[in-house]
Amino acid sequence: TAVIWLKKFDLLSKHLSIQLEGKFHMSSSAEPTHLAADQSNPFVSVPIEIVVSVGKARPLIRDLVEMGENAVLILDKRVEDPVDLFVGDRLIARGQLEEMNGENSGQLAVRLTEIANLQNGLG
Repeated sequence: TAVIWLKKFDLLSKHLSIQLEGKFHMSSSAEPTHLAADQSNPFVSVPIEIVVSVGKARPLIRDLVEMGENAVLILDKRVEDPVDLFVGDRLIARGQLEEMNGENSGQLAVRLTEIANLQNGLG
């Protein structure tokens, strides 16, 4: 199972943003396949941003402007629910949030559980 490390968390958009550091080809198989390091293909070294959506909230504007530090915004998902991974507006995968151990202790990560067939989307 593939694990992607998360780089930053944007509290205002309720999304986790990450950059894919390895070169992965998303496929319908359970495991991503690494692309060959073909230096003639200029796209293999272009970083992409993957947005990990942990949930949505729909507060009233009145409630939102009254929120202060330490306010709690309740999302539509539970902690154990899968998160959605997007490139742009395209859903590319789903996964479970995890906390890394060892050298990267405390680092947030996503363990991929479903990977979209980019031709047909996620089923």
